[in-house]
Amino acid sequence: MKSALTAAAALTTSVLALLASPAFAQEAPKWSLAIHGGAGVIERANLSPERDAAYRAGLQAALDAGSAVLAQGGSALDAVQAAVQAMEDNPLFNAGRGAVFTAAGKNELDAAVMNGVDRSAGAVAGLTRTRHPIAAARAVMERSPHVMLIGEGAETFAASVGLEQVEPGFFFTESRWQALLKALRDKGLPLPPRPQGAPPEPATLARPVPLASLNEAPLDERKFGTVGAVALDSQGRLAAATSTGGMTAKQWGRVGDVPVIGAGTYASNADGCAVSATGSGEYFIRATVARDICHRTAEGATVQAAADAEIADVASIGGDGGVIVMGKDGAVAFSMNTSGMYRGEAGSGRTARVAIYADEETPR
Repeated sequence: MKSALTAAAALTTSVLALLASPAFAQEAPKWSLAIHGGAGVIERANLSPERDAAYRAGLQAALDAGSAVLAQGGSALDAVQAAVQAMEDNPLFNAGRGAVFTAAGKNELDAAVMNGVDRSAGAVAGLTRTRHPIAAARAVMERSPHVMLIGEGAETFAASVGLEQVEPGFFFTESRWQALLKALRDKGLPLPPRPQGAPPEPATLARPVPLASLNEAPLDERKFGTVGAVALDSQGRLAAATSTGGMTAKQWGRVGDVPVIGAGTYASNADGCAVSATGSGEYFIRATVARDICHRTAEGATVQAAADAEIADVASIGGDGGVIVMGKDGAVAFSMNTSGMYRGEAGSGRTARVAIYADEETPR
């Protein structure tokens, strides 16, 4: 009997030791996050070292905001919203406070969010007073029976659910305003009055001057200003979010691909894919870029192959821009047919990285 007990004790000890070994150690929950801050003609010659560093810091701050949610076991939806809101508050990016102006001298903001678990989605277009358009898009998804709200109705809804409202002057930045004036002059269009609530025009800008001479140089006008995030959380849930100020000097209530579900934003756990796009919106709408990428992954393509194929399809009809894609396994893809895209990624067990130029090593 004693030998049997000794053998049993030895076996128990061996089993416990085996379970405690690295081979049997339970892996920590995995999560993954990718972001973008717009694609376009972004070249080293056009960015000073100081501005390059500022963009990288802004991207890192957005990664940190989303990563903090995911690292604590939070949802992919909360993470993409947190990352996008960080960029909406950063005047360097064309979303929220850094939004460009319409030909009428207004900031009109669009956003969308999608939950990959059940393919619920929310979108808004033409907001002028809601501080965080991405929060409004999520409220449409979760607190209304609709998918998209626009203009005054969207604004009224956002206020009714308690989202922070600001005066339109909150979104004003001098560099974006000067970019508008230049664009209108170049087109021979009338100049709108300076927005109410904007700070007084600096004395150095009392007369038309080249944009390059401004203290705060605006973004290259050939850049597609959009921000976005895609994420996979520790529960395996996918989500995507995108926000934009649109195009400088846009007219007639133009809306691009960002709030069009399936064009600029899409997520589906069933397809194993979440996408946020940035580019020439009219072409991304026509090519149904985000949905098509997820269709490709559902048929077995890797996220990188799916992204590359879709960007090639956009190029074939004359469009350009880029996408970020998240797979159901946390794999990240970046694809663009432009000279740059502000982008970054982070995940459990790996170092967060950011990149700007197309010839930079893609973050992995």
